[in-house]
Amino acid sequence: MVCTIALNQKARGGTGDVERTLWVCEMVAAERDDMVAKALSWALRELSKIEKKPVIEFMEKHDDILPKRVKREVSKKLLTGKKNG
Repeated sequence: MVCTIALNQKARGGTGDVERTLWVCEMVAAERDDMVAKALSWALRELSKIEKKPVIEFMEKHDDILPKRVKREVSKKLLTGKKNG
């Protein structure tokens, strides 16, 4: 999961890679381990800075299996531009 951050973070040379990022996210969407959920949330939040629509679609498609942490943090980022607050 964390390897996708560099694909989407401008500071690390990323320009956005929706396909590869969501492919990796798809593999762990139902994972309940907190560290995996944190990484999934981070990956989706970074991607949303570049491409919001695919992240929204991913969230809707997997709404029934995503951990609550992921739903909360990514939804907040999409609405406010911030992780918390």
